[in-house]
Amino acid sequence: MTSLADYARIPIDFEVSRILDVTPPGGDATGFLYSERAVDESFMKDYDAAEENGPLSWPDRFDLSNWALFAARVEGNRVGGAVVAFRTPGAAMLDGRNDLAMLWDIRVAPEMRNHGVGSALLAVVEEWIVERGAKSLKVETQNINVPACRFYECRGFVLRAANEDAYPDFPEEIQLLWYKDVPVK
Repeated sequence: MTSLADYARIPIDFEVSRILDVTPPGGDATGFLYSERAVDESFMKDYDAAEENGPLSWPDRFDLSNWALFAARVEGNRVGGAVVAFRTPGAAMLDGRNDLAMLWDIRVAPEMRNHGVGSALLAVVEEWIVERGAKSLKVETQNINVPACRFYECRGFVLRAANEDAYPDFPEEIQLLWYKDVPVK
């Protein structure tokens, strides 16, 4: 990946047609319960639509010196990418831990979704963080991004937190934090 500008050209928008209803574990139970339900009217969600969220804003907000950018290409054309944050003071999502990496962003061109690009990117990310001594990989998504939730679940991530008040501008969205332990090198 040559630059964040190149990375930002990969669309991240998706259609919301289903939502995950999430119930925290109760009593002695472990693990969240969740089920899908259809929305009344589907809509498009674009995380880059808010200027302060897109990749071009990251250098103004974070020290990217310990971040990695990965590109996926098919026949020389960029079809996806992933960004990993690691050992970044001030990045609250890293919980102040030096053994936790954050899959900050992953995106696949719409025409290449469900063709293994995301899985290939995730495999490279996991290899990169293991080489640097991370023990866990964390990723944030929302209950409106059911395909992403299913993607992480199928790749061994465990839902460990659901925060209903994380997005004041989008009170209907619930922040979901998924974790995956990786082999220690």
